[in-house]
Amino acid sequence: MNTLRVANGRVLRPDHSITESDVLIDQSTGTVETVAAPDEIGASADETLDAEGGLVIPGLVNAHGHAAMTLLRGYADDKPLDAWLQEDIWPVEGELTAEDIRIGTELAAVEMIRSGTTGFVDMYFEEPHVAGVAEAAGLRALLGHGFVSVGKSDEDAREDMEKSVNFAEQYDGLAGGLISTAVMPHSLTTVNEALLREAVERAREADLPVHLHANETADEVDPIVDDREVRPLEYAEEVGLLEDGDFLAHCVHVDDAEIDRLADSGAAAVHCPASNAKLASGIAPVAEMLDAGVTVGLGTDGAASNNDLDMFDEIRDAAMLGKLGADDAAAVPASAAVRMATEGSAAALGFDSGRIEAGANADLAVLDLDASHLTPQHDLVSHLAYSAGGSDVRHTVCDGEVLMEDREIQTLDAEAVVERADEQAEELVARVE
Repeated sequence: MNTLRVANGRVLRPDHSITESDVLIDQSTGTVETVAAPDEIGASADETLDAEGGLVIPGLVNAHGHAAMTLLRGYADDKPLDAWLQEDIWPVEGELTAEDIRIGTELAAVEMIRSGTTGFVDMYFEEPHVAGVAEAAGLRALLGHGFVSVGKSDEDAREDMEKSVNFAEQYDGLAGGLISTAVMPHSLTTVNEALLREAVERAREADLPVHLHANETADEVDPIVDDREVRPLEYAEEVGLLEDGDFLAHCVHVDDAEIDRLADSGAAAVHCPASNAKLASGIAPVAEMLDAGVTVGLGTDGAASNNDLDMFDEIRDAAMLGKLGADDAAAVPASAAVRMATEGSAAALGFDSGRIEAGANADLAVLDLDASHLTPQHDLVSHLAYSAGGSDVRHTVCDGEVLMEDREIQTLDAEAVVERADEQAEELVARVE
């Protein structure tokens, strides 16, 4: 087997203790072989990645997003969700081409690799192109075509649903297993019941999870309550959703009964605190969900509503807003926020990642610790939640392959990607205007 040794650093272990250890990786399987003191590992590896002075952490997992929206970063800000979508985002998305999607996803991949993210979810369009970028970048990805029925003829809505199901069936397991898929109805209010039921049934037949937006705003809750006299997640169960493996983005406006439904079902929630705050959608009851035993992951959402893909920012926001939402400074402590971005997101997506231990996927990042904002080092888990940023990442490894070494991305030409994306974004806006 070919081996990679991440040497001379300190390692964040699954119990959040920190030990001076080396990580030996079996690159033929993309898994961690052992984590041990340097003198206990023994034989030299085929390749060594120097982590001296650094902290080795699980690769961060961005459990909800729309990668190509990097091209819309800063395009439309400071509006509530409905106005933002209808007046700005949907019109520009109507002009998106496959080339826009590809280039925007490349830009997202560069940003994620640079900030220690090794796995991501994409719910968007032209997903075969997204899969191609993910494979070239070396990232682990769960992908799906997001479909809607609102504003479409029955024929067009069905075609959109078929595209989601067909992509999920055809692309699951590609790139040596780095790419997985899900059927992705946009939300409970943007897909009619008949298509929603059919899509869920076909996902079950193909043994695929379902991912959708749920309870993001009060405007997504009230119509279901008014029309059906049930809460949204009860309706979700009625159409076959909320099974183990399903995961729901946002879950801002969930009540106690809906939290219990999530906990009992095994379905996961994906918290997107920055996007929810920026769009004034509300503060998700994260502390309550965690206390109830809900699997909670963390996502950035799209760069048009965040406006970056740095998961360290998301960890900090999750902790801070969790305290505000619970009116309790002890709620969502640093360790819980870090777990959401690692083990929580990985569990939500079915990735055997999010932790550094023998047998797990070798998805990890190495942070430099010599910056002034990381000094002194009383508590490194606290630093991960409240002080660290993506710019502190020195190395990024996914599936045992080095994606970034000493801040130089190995799998993509980052400088060319940024230049192309800038040009493509200008062309896109010109087409719209």
